[in-house]
Amino acid sequence: MKVSMKYAGRSALLDISGGAKLLQMAPNLARQQVSFDGSLNRPIEFREAISALHDIVINDLRFQPRDKTAYQQWLSEQRARERTIRQTAMDQKRRDIASGIVDKPTAELKKSHADALKRYWSARKTLDKRLRKENEALWRKLMPYDPVITVAEDVVFFECFSVDQSSYGCLTVDRGDGFGESGQTQLGTTNVDYSWDLYDSFQSLRTYRQTRFQIDPAAFEVSTSGGGDQHREEKIDLPSGWLSGFVRLQSAMAMPMKKVTLPLATMYSLLAFLKRNKAKTSPRAIRFELRENETPRLVLEPWENTIEAIGATYQGMPTEPIRVWGRRRLLTLSRLLPLADSVDVYLLGTGLPSFWVVQMGPMRLTLGLSGWTTNDWSAGSSIDMLMPPQKPEPTLVASVAEHLSNRLAGTLDEVTRHAGVPSALASSALNQLALRGQVIYDLHAGQYRWRSVLPMALSDKEIGPAHPELQAAESLVRAGKAEVQEAMAGPRGGIILNGSVEATPCEALIDGDGVIRRGKCLCKWHRKAGIRNGPCRHIQALRMRHEQQTHAKVSQA
Repeated sequence: MKVSMKYAGRSALLDISGGAKLLQMAPNLARQQVSFDGSLNRPIEFREAISALHDIVINDLRFQPRDKTAYQQWLSEQRARERTIRQTAMDQKRRDIASGIVDKPTAELKKSHADALKRYWSARKTLDKRLRKENEALWRKLMPYDPVITVAEDVVFFECFSVDQSSYGCLTVDRGDGFGESGQTQLGTTNVDYSWDLYDSFQSLRTYRQTRFQIDPAAFEVSTSGGGDQHREEKIDLPSGWLSGFVRLQSAMAMPMKKVTLPLATMYSLLAFLKRNKAKTSPRAIRFELRENETPRLVLEPWENTIEAIGATYQGMPTEPIRVWGRRRLLTLSRLLPLADSVDVYLLGTGLPSFWVVQMGPMRLTLGLSGWTTNDWSAGSSIDMLMPPQKPEPTLVASVAEHLSNRLAGTLDEVTRHAGVPSALASSALNQLALRGQVIYDLHAGQYRWRSVLPMALSDKEIGPAHPELQAAESLVRAGKAEVQEAMAGPRGGIILNGSVEATPCEALIDGDGVIRRGKCLCKWHRKAGIRNGPCRHIQALRMRHEQQTHAKVSQA
């Protein structure tokens, strides 16, 4: 997808009178005008949080297969060279031994060798940093799309997505406590120019220097007046998988989740262990063991190392162990812990996305992790298969969009009352808007916010097709191959379905929000991974058929 970007200048940290600093962010002039001006009350927290967002963006933990043709040729040459060197050294050593001369490495030689290694690794680090700073093509691969910033009535938040399409980051700053005296404000969403130099500038933020944060299109337009058209325009070709992953991971934030509060000591222990140890065998998960009114336990596989969240108590319903993969992505949070007040973890289920919220006074950093590091979002996701199968009418989606775009924020109850439909249908409409990049769910506030990640709503083509298993389930229902034999009341307002699809017995536990929580099926898909990769077509078809029967009964009544 081609996206136009237009900047009148570069974002920069500027010196102003009295030794103060001005963090001036250049907005995308191809989008709606957004402005904000306020002094940072917590510059250190802001520095660390915005730097963590940077680390999320450039994070790429995918396995990268390489073309080894050139490597094999180089390796062959190296081996021949090494054989020559070894043979020469052996011949010389034999001559020395024969003549009674055996020299041992001196302390000076050892020191010289250590210094040489230090210089080598320092040079490699410098080269890597220079390449990222000076190579625009490489930088654009690391940051496919400049960060999205939204100025709302109560908060300012920044969003980004990692290059490996597995991690979402959102930094939220409360306007009341996070900023001091504010100037002119224009609400809305835009992109801001970002570079490696700006990241380096962030590191100079200090508490003893006043720092103002400013988004002002007019300031950049004035600076270019009289000098011709100095605007910098870019045509960004956004990867479909990147865009699809961005919106799908966000849509998962509104799903019912289990909340676990972890003491900082627990997070320190978790990250310290992950930093010191790297598993070479499977499984490689964090296993959450949650029992009502008991201390949460985090078990690190495969070592079975247990970390107890001493001082915390899990208040939710008991559940089976929940496994979270791709745990090394959590190391991004390391620099935030000394400034953190608390860490909340939101869990959807085994193999499903998780959200880690670090609270730092008036700021919150939300790290959203996909089920595992390597995801193929281009063919849909398991999240789509868990969601209720209801498809809202376009008129309902348009009505909800108009309501939120005017109000800018609202809870599910408020949207439901406005739409005059059941909450499940209103939730489905909000999910559609989230998939189109127009709505985001604020975990902390418990409300939906209007935010357009792109100047236009995403189409079905940009979002990508539904998951093949979901498409197959819809085909089975249309063909009349799904039969619900029994529907029983389940825990917490849910329902347990028993039936047969394609002559295959299956069972599903659906919670009060219409989300599939458990299932049983004899098919190959379910035997392989359960619902970790999403429910199989039979379980989904069973739920769809039950929804059809329920709606038919309501219509007849």
